[in-house]
Amino acid sequence: MPTGAIIAGGRSTRFGDADKSVAELAGTPMIRRVADRLAGADDPVPPGAARASGGDPVVDDLVVNCRPDQRAAISEALDGYSLPIRWALDDEPDRGPLAGIRNACRAASGEYAFVVACDVPFVDPTFAETLFSDVVDAGADAAIPRLEDRWFQTTQAVYRADATAAACDRALARGDGKILAAVDELSVVRVDDATVRERTTEHTFTNVNTREEFEAAEARLAEYV
Repeated sequence: MPTGAIIAGGRSTRFGDADKSVAELAGTPMIRRVADRLAGADDPVPPGAARASGGDPVVDDLVVNCRPDQRAAISEALDGYSLPIRWALDDEPDRGPLAGIRNACRAASGEYAFVVACDVPFVDPTFAETLFSDVVDAGADAAIPRLEDRWFQTTQAVYRADATAAACDRALARGDGKILAAVDELSVVRVDDATVRERTTEHTFTNVNTREEFEAAEARLAEYV
């Protein structure tokens, strides 16, 4: 199984003064909710509710990418987590998600990493597993979903860790901070809209950037918890 890699180093500027990664969403820090779903730790919310609420983990261990000043609060949020955790701290904060993915991939123990943002509280673990199968079956460097009317979902994708870290290094050295600048150098399985919808729902990609989106996520959780 791949390493799970949660990207949490952003400044959450649209969320207000608080760090959204540890904001308590229905009583659970958001990053813990994401981590628990990958571990199959009692989260009965669809999509992937059966796997998220008590199934086997879809990753062997967890890498957390964040700024050094976030580590204490995130460590507290993840206290007692069931899988091994390692840290991928941003030595140069504020270089964006490309640097975060690079640092997380460098720290991954496995050949592949399932990279996911810290603000997607309904991430579907079963869908994550299918992406891992896609990339292994194809012998590719990455498997990335792409909905018909949206960007590539680069922060809910599986990457070959060493190849991706190297591609990110090259992009950053060129001064190009766009994630697709690194992705363009990789062999990629593009998981199209129709395939995504066969496997899961759009809720797996629901992210929380604002207080309004946070409240909407809490309302959805209240339907199940």
